[in-house]
Amino acid sequence: MEEVIRNALASIGDQSPIEAMKQVSGGDINQSYYIKTNKQSYFIKGNEGVPSHFFKVEADGLERIQKTNTINVPHVHYYDEPANGEKGVIVMDWIQQGGKASPEELGRNLALMHKQTADRYGLGHSTFVGELDQPNDWKTSWLDYYRDYRLKPQLHLAINNGRASAQRRSKLEALLGKLEQWIPENPEASLLHGDLWGGNWMADAEGRPYLIDPSVLYGDHAFELAFTELFGGFPSSFYKAYENTFPLPANYEEIKPLYQLFYLLVHLNMFGEGYGGSVDRILRQYAD
Repeated sequence: MEEVIRNALASIGDQSPIEAMKQVSGGDINQSYYIKTNKQSYFIKGNEGVPSHFFKVEADGLERIQKTNTINVPHVHYYDEPANGEKGVIVMDWIQQGGKASPEELGRNLALMHKQTADRYGLGHSTFVGELDQPNDWKTSWLDYYRDYRLKPQLHLAINNGRASAQRRSKLEALLGKLEQWIPENPEASLLHGDLWGGNWMADAEGRPYLIDPSVLYGDHAFELAFTELFGGFPSSFYKAYENTFPLPANYEEIKPLYQLFYLLVHLNMFGEGYGGSVDRILRQYAD
């Protein structure tokens, strides 16, 4: 990996001596490193055997967010598009943490990001949710997008993984057939981070919030907020600041479990039956 890292740094014109190189935490999927050269400090993630567009998708998501000028993200210097089986990396600025985080600023800035909209839903190319491929073509209907590109692929994966019992499959299929009772057809198509749990934001040394590891799409902003509530990590001040800037729909509490269902299905497919009970509770609530 060291040779791959050196080659990547040379590609961006930094051939100065490496003063420090240490492996750091950075998720379950990639190997992550802190690199300090004579020129600057970097955060570098590496992997092998991933699809060639794996790091390109992340770089594209970060760039889309950065261009909104609403919330901070690490600047991307370089990424590989490795052939199958080869090692690849993505090179970003190192964000020095340590300042007092401001959930209020995070909520306000996220709401401003969500006010950046498109005229369709999706993105136009596939992305990833965790290590799972995520269909992400354009749709003119949010209801169709959520059913066809979010819930259906996870149902099919659960069937293939043996994680959809006959009863679970039946209830999911029944729910898919009546989603229009709750999911809106044409909400504003907001730019969403797409994977915003408590571990995918951070604060720099001055306390400024940053988003990391996006899986971007344009969709209902309530979808993003529902996920922030699923595993905790966001205080009430975050939500208050968000809603003061971009109010949630009046029926948010009713549709929230249906938006959380997607992420619970993802976790069921990635990590196993420990998430099955939560999936089944939502299905009993809406499919019966």
